[in-house]
Amino acid sequence: MRQPLPPSLPITVPPHPQWPSLTADEKADLKAEILALLRANNAVLVAHYYTDDDLQELAETSGGCVADSLEMARFGAATDAATLVVCGVRFMGETAKILNPEKRVLMPDLRATCSLDEGCPAETFSAFCDAHPDHTVVVYANTSAEVKARADWVVTSSIALPIVEHLKAQHQKILWAPDKHLGHYIERVTGAEMLLWNGSCVVHEEFKAVALARVRKLHPDAAVLVHPEAPDEIVDQANVIGSTTQLINAVVTLPNQTFIVATDAGIFWKMRQLAPHKTLIPAPTAGEGATCESCAHCPWMGMNALHNLAQVLRNGDQEIVIDAAIRERAVIPIQRMLDFARMRGIGGR
Repeated sequence: MRQPLPPSLPITVPPHPQWPSLTADEKADLKAEILALLRANNAVLVAHYYTDDDLQELAETSGGCVADSLEMARFGAATDAATLVVCGVRFMGETAKILNPEKRVLMPDLRATCSLDEGCPAETFSAFCDAHPDHTVVVYANTSAEVKARADWVVTSSIALPIVEHLKAQHQKILWAPDKHLGHYIERVTGAEMLLWNGSCVVHEEFKAVALARVRKLHPDAAVLVHPEAPDEIVDQANVIGSTTQLINAVVTLPNQTFIVATDAGIFWKMRQLAPHKTLIPAPTAGEGATCESCAHCPWMGMNALHNLAQVLRNGDQEIVIDAAIRERAVIPIQRMLDFARMRGIGGR
C-alpha cells in the first residue's frame, strides 16, 4: 500500500513581472548590445524552452543553446566559454555551476526560483531521507544544490523513466522528490516502489481536466501533449506524455495538424519555429474551456528578460555561488545521471 505523502509546504508565488515595452528599433539595439557584451565577456547564453521568445532566439543566434534542463547541463559543461549566462530558474544556474566550478555563472535574476525547489527545503528533506535510510534517494533537477547533495541520483523529466527502471531492476526502493505528479506517473509506468515528496509545479497544477475534455471535443483530430508534471487527470487524456524536448519532437514528427499542449506556454516558440504549419492550442488552465496562453507561464521564468540580461552583462553581478563542500557532493548524482545518459545513448544535441 502506498504510504501517505508528507504535508505539503506553503509556497509564495510572485506576480508575473511587467517589463517595459520596446519598439522594434529599441529591441534591436538592446539585442545588439547584448551580443557585444557576450563577446566581450567570453560568455555564452543558455536558455530554457520556457523563457521569453526573444531570449530563446538570442541564445540560438549568438551560438548559445536553447534546450531542456538535461541538454542545458550538457551544453554548459561542453562549451569553452569562460562565462555561462543561464536564462531560466535558479536550479539551472546552480547545476551549471556545479558542473563548471571554474566558470563564472550569471543569471538575469537570482530570485527566479521554482515552486518545486521552494517546496523542498534542504533541512526538511534531509530529515525525510534520514527517516527512510533503506531508500535510494532520487531527486528531480528542480531542486536546490543542497537537496542534490543529499541525493543518490539527479534526474530530469527526459531521463527519469529509464533511470527508475534501472533502479527497479536492482530491487531498490526509491525515495522521490519533489514533484508528486511526475513521481506518480513514473511509479505507474515502471511499477517501482516509490516514496513521494509532496511537491508540485504551480503551472502544471493549474491545468483543468474538465475544460481540457471540452477542448478535445472541439478539436477531435488534435493530439494532446502533456508534460508529466501535470496531475493524473490531465496525463490520462494525453496522446504523448514527455519532457519538453519530447513534446517538441512530437509536434514535428506526428502526422496530426493540430496539437493541444499542456505545459508552459514558453515552449510554443520552438514548436512554431520547427513546425510553422502546425496549429498549437494551449490547454486550458482555468474556467470552462479557457485557452489563455498567458495563464500557463511560470512567473519565475518570466523574471528573465532582455532588460535584466543586458544589465547583468554590464555589471557582472547576479552570480551563482555554491559552497565547495555542497558542490562536491551535488556533482556526484548529477554526473551519475550524465554518465547513464551517455552510456544509454539518451539525449545529446
